[in-house]
Amino acid sequence: MSGFRVLLAKEMREAWHTRRLPMVALLFVVLGLISPLAARYLPEIMRAALGDQLVIPIPPPVAADAVAQVQKNIGQLGTLAAIALAMGAVSGELDRGTAALVLAQPVSRPAFLAAKLAAIALVLGFATAASVMVAWVYTALLFSPMPVGGWAVLAVLDWLGLCAWMGLTLLASAWTGSTTAAAGLGFVAWIGVSIAAVVPTLDRVLPTGLSEPAYRIAAGLTDGLDTGRLASAVIGTLAVIAASALAAMVAFGRRELR
Repeated sequence: MSGFRVLLAKEMREAWHTRRLPMVALLFVVLGLISPLAARYLPEIMRAALGDQLVIPIPPPVAADAVAQVQKNIGQLGTLAAIALAMGAVSGELDRGTAALVLAQPVSRPAFLAAKLAAIALVLGFATAASVMVAWVYTALLFSPMPVGGWAVLAVLDWLGLCAWMGLTLLASAWTGSTTAAAGLGFVAWIGVSIAAVVPTLDRVLPTGLSEPAYRIAAGLTDGLDTGRLASAVIGTLAVIAASALAAMVAFGRRELR
């Protein structure tokens, strides 16, 4: 892919100068801050607010609750951030006419798209790592220190899931040439896959299947962990990313630039 390194460096510089990288990292750090706090103090807030009206007893919070909060927040707000980063990656450059200018240089269309994909993946990876690191520190302060290795696995698996939603949205951006349509299709894909994951057989091979193993590993609940399910979910997620990237290259390769 001619020009990939040059284009990747360009994308990372733009991510910094346009504040995409620091803003996404800040969002994820905030998620890492509030997740352990919510796990620790939300039960007390509910008891204080509802008093005698709280008919269901709330168990004392534990460190595993912080893991669940981190997982939920990254899985929801992180996914929206991934869609937002990818929705205009191709269509925005088509609208501005910069795609034609870039491709007039000695670079290939596959390199152009691969650099977009890699740059967004790096931004999401940095942000996810920062979020999980901050959440681990706060969980250690509010509860007790947990094994670092399990949380590292959590970060990697959550990042893989975000890359899948990013890949699907990037495909929509290259296919439709519209930022709005790409955002809508990326959101629909997220909701559609989440609904399909209700079927256990499908959940094993979809990005949603990463959530439970990631939680169990980070929380130290590895007894009875279904490693086969984890492997199939990782392979399925990588297949979604690869298929999305290849389909985006085909769609972009057929697009007339002006």
